[in-house]
Amino acid sequence: MQRLPEYLKRPIIDTEKTKTVRHILKNKCLNTVCEGARCPNKSECYSRNTATFLIMGNVCTRNCRYCNISSAKPEPLDENEPKHIAEAVKELGLNHVVITSVTRDDLPNGGAEHFANCIWEIKKISKDIKVEILTPDFRGKKESLDVIIKANPEVFNHNIETVESLFKTARPQGNYKCSLEVLKYVKDNSNIITKSGLMVGLGEGVSDIEKTLIDLKNVDVDIITIGQYIQPSKQHLEVSKYYTPEEFEELRCLAKKIGFKNYQIDPLVRSSYKASNCFINASLTK
Repeated sequence: MQRLPEYLKRPIIDTEKTKTVRHILKNKCLNTVCEGARCPNKSECYSRNTATFLIMGNVCTRNCRYCNISSAKPEPLDENEPKHIAEAVKELGLNHVVITSVTRDDLPNGGAEHFANCIWEIKKISKDIKVEILTPDFRGKKESLDVIIKANPEVFNHNIETVESLFKTARPQGNYKCSLEVLKYVKDNSNIITKSGLMVGLGEGVSDIEKTLIDLKNVDVDIITIGQYIQPSKQHLEVSKYYTPEEFEELRCLAKKIGFKNYQIDPLVRSSYKASNCFINASLTK
């Protein structure tokens, strides 16, 4: 594994706040993508009293070659998880909640109803709490997406993750065009803010990134995120390139040129990083 540049290193923060967050999550038997995906921003987010919930278990039915979450046969859904999520949201005092999931191709609707149940339980606490969901592609099934649309989260996020030419390498069970169609369907059939993100450093060129951003713009995605891919282990895809902070500035200029008004583009940006700020900005510019 390549040595990380200094600008990609984050200190480990352990305070009373981070301990409280970990205690609440453990007490409610909840998973987070912060832990499961080894997010470099975990300490920072925990210190701000927030976390990104990972629902429907901690193993995935797919095997994306960049992802640290294990692929295995999943356990049955925990029917109490939506209620426990809502309880944790209340204890943490969150006003913007981000929920993602493992991919559950074993479920008839890919777990769309479980997402909806989480949204409804949170809204029981307060209708003012904003809910952002980061979903798998549900194999493009419109009936699954209709369940999500009916639950009406404030933000629907589905990550494109990488450029089209690398899709089968990085996401062998996914489909680039299907991901675009999922984002388009939600935009065309609701007023929900849409969001997507991609990693760089897997071997793409700037022209590949530009094409991907244009594709996302063409399906009216409101918010985009771009961050540096960091190899979780030697078993995962190798890093082809570490983009410099100056190159990330060029990507921000590219996103602005293409017409995006709302974006988070920096080396350590991940999908849910400062999600509340992105939502507020997108709401103001809609």
